[in-house]
Amino acid sequence: MEKTLILIKPDAVERKLIGKIISLYEERELKVIAMRMLRADQERVMRHYEEHIGRSYFDNLMNYITRSPLVALVLEGENAIALVREINGKTDPAEAAEGTIRRLYGQTKTFNTVHASDSKESAAREIAIWFS
Repeated sequence: MEKTLILIKPDAVERKLIGKIISLYEERELKVIAMRMLRADQERVMRHYEEHIGRSYFDNLMNYITRSPLVALVLEGENAIALVREINGKTDPAEAAEGTIRRLYGQTKTFNTVHASDSKESAAREIAIWFS
C-alpha cells in the first residue's frame, strides 16, 4: 500500500469544501489514515515548499498557504500517489479534466484547492513535515 500527503488548502477550507473533497478520495478506495487541521506556520511551509524559495511567486504562495487553516491528510491505497494526482487534476483548474477536484473547486492556478505529493520520496518527506 502506498501513502501520500494531501493538503486541502485555505481557500477550500474557507469555502467549506473539506467533506466534499475527502469524499472524492474515499469514493476511489483511498483510506484516510491521518488527518489534522492547523494553521500552517512559515517554518513548516518553507520546509514543504523549499524548492520554490526565491521564485517570483513564493511570497504570494507563503501568504496564501498561511492565511487561514488548512487540512493535512495522509491517504493510503493501491497506487495512491498517481490516483490522487488523477483525482486532483492539473494544477491550473482551467486545464483540469471534468470531474477533478481542481476543475470542480479550483479558482486559479495559485488558488487551486489541493496539494498532493508527486512521488514516493516527496510523500515520505512531506508526511514527515506535516505529521512529525
